[in-house]
Amino acid sequence: MEDMPPGFRFFPTEEELVSFYLHYKLEGRRNDLDRIMGRVIPVVDIYDHNPWDLPQISGDLCQGDHEWFFFIPRQEREARGGRPNRLTTSGYWKATGSPGHVYSSGKNSRIIGGKRTMVYYEGRAPHGRKTEWKMNEYKAIDAEAASSNSSNPPLRQEFSLCRVYMKTKCLRAFDRRPSAALIGREAASGRARGDEAAKTSRHQNPQMADRTSSPESSSSSGDHGNPSQTGESSSNWEMGVDNQPLWEWEQLNWF
Repeated sequence: MEDMPPGFRFFPTEEELVSFYLHYKLEGRRNDLDRIMGRVIPVVDIYDHNPWDLPQISGDLCQGDHEWFFFIPRQEREARGGRPNRLTTSGYWKATGSPGHVYSSGKNSRIIGGKRTMVYYEGRAPHGRKTEWKMNEYKAIDAEAASSNSSNPPLRQEFSLCRVYMKTKCLRAFDRRPSAALIGREAASGRARGDEAAKTSRHQNPQMADRTSSPESSSSSGDHGNPSQTGESSSNWEMGVDNQPLWEWEQLNWF
């Protein structure tokens, strides 16, 4: 990454993965492009490795990222008509959900490839333990079928392209907004502190508390609440007591 500007990330769309990278890999006519692609999408039989070892053998331009891309050559048993072997030394990849399609963008959208999602399990089936490792596998459709309107066009099998990543419940690194759960906890804490402060204020100023709760005060506006006081209370719930924020930004665990 030394020769790339700060902030550079390899962040392709599914259409770009299939229509450009996988397409040119299958054609094999651009040696210059093949060398460049090898820096972001190397050719690796990922089933020879456990998923946590894959980041170390990913393309050098993807080192340090949180998703990794690989070209997977067709296995010999697949070429003979058998099913692919997705076992690794510590577990296995298992397909989840139904296979889907990748579509081109624009007005004349069409199917350009197939997509399958897999989850990694540690151990051996059927007693494997599900992990957070996931993979999207992409295959391109046959060029002769590209112009047809078939709902299930044949797929090229020489190479597939996969995206390996870990399922995460946190926001992306640059999106530093606190999670909804954290906001809810802090808001409840702020309300509790606000109620405690109100009780202390009434105890220290009983005359003011009497005036605020007197019938004249409560009925003078013709309703049962003062909008401005309600607004102040709501503001205190959001900001905490004495206009202090509900959280200390340095103390929040973003990841």
